[in-house]
Amino acid sequence: MISRSEVEHVARLARLRFEEQEIALLQQELSSIIDYINQLQELDLTGVPATAHAVNVVNIFRLDEPRACLTQEEALANAPATERGHFLVPRMG
Repeated sequence: MISRSEVEHVARLARLRFEEQEIALLQQELSSIIDYINQLQELDLTGVPATAHAVNVVNIFRLDEPRACLTQEEALANAPATERGHFLVPRMG
């Protein structure tokens, strides 16, 4: 079982603060997760190819071909405010 000090150490690394009850609960939950990972490591996966997805993923992007785009006037047509051909947005800070 993962120790309380290990849970507190991981929480410090993640810059998280927990109440006493939460630390006890996390200790149990993290221990269960680590036990499950150890159980998975016992499997014989010889000949099983490594995968990043459960199914094959195919690139479905369109071809990158030039095409007509909006004019400056069309792009700014629905803008709430413009100035000298640009979007006008509120100043930050």
